[in-house]
Amino acid sequence: MQMANERLRDALLRNGLDPEQVAKAVNVDPKTVERWITKGRTPYPKYRHKLAALARESESYLWPQAVAAERKAETAAAEVVSVFPHRNAIPADLWDRLIKDAGQTIEILVHAALFLVERPRFVKGLAKKAADGARIRLAFGDPEGDSVALRSEEEQLGEGTLAARIRNALAYYRPLVDVDGIEIRFHNTTLYNSIFRFDDEMIINTHVYGFQGAHAPALHLRRLSAGDLFETYSESFEAAWNSARPATF
Repeated sequence: MQMANERLRDALLRNGLDPEQVAKAVNVDPKTVERWITKGRTPYPKYRHKLAALARESESYLWPQAVAAERKAETAAAEVVSVFPHRNAIPADLWDRLIKDAGQTIEILVHAALFLVERPRFVKGLAKKAADGARIRLAFGDPEGDSVALRSEEEQLGEGTLAARIRNALAYYRPLVDVDGIEIRFHNTTLYNSIFRFDDEMIINTHVYGFQGAHAPALHLRRLSAGDLFETYSESFEAAWNSARPATF
C-alpha cells in the first residue's frame, strides 16, 4: 500500500499552494497532483524539478528513493560553492550578502556566534525581515547545559567562559523576544557544526577538537534540487531544534 507524501503536502502548504495551482504551474491535471500527494506516486523527473522549485525543497527530500545515488553524489559536490580553511577567512562581503538577500528562511545553530552581532544592524535587520514575512529560528547553546561546559573545556577557554560568552551574545538578541516570526531556543546538543542558513544558502562551520570555531574550517553551500548535502545539514538543524527548549533571558 502506497503512503501519502507528507513532505510534499507540507512543503506545498507552507508555500500557500493548492493542487489546482500546482497543476497549472507544471501543466498536468489536478487529479495527478492529488495522486502525487495522497498516494505517494513519484512524478517523472521533468515534473520533480518543477515541483521542487515550487515547494522550495530538494528532490532528494521530497522523493528520497527517486534520485539515483550516483546523481546525489555528483550534485552534493556541486552544492559546495567554497571551502574556507577557517571561519574567519570567510569574506565579510559574503556574510553581508547572505544576510541581506535572505527573505524567507534564516536558521542559526550555534553556541554564541558573537561575531554576528558585531554588525551594528544585524539584530534590527532580523526584526525587519520577520516583519516582512521571513521565518527566523535561532538556537544558542544552553548556558546551563553540560554540552556547553564540555565545549568550554575542550576549546581550552576555561571554566564558565563559553557560558558567559553566550549570555553576552543573548543581551544583543533581547529586543527580538516576542517578535512575531522569530523563535529563540537553547540547545544542549553536541555541536558538531555551527549552521547558518540563509534561504537556499548555508555556511557550515565545522568544529575541530581543541580549536575555537573561528579557527575551524567552513563550507559555503548552495542548495540544488537533486542534492543531498544541503538537506543533510537542514535535517540536522531540525533535529537539534526539536530537542531544544525556549530560551530564557
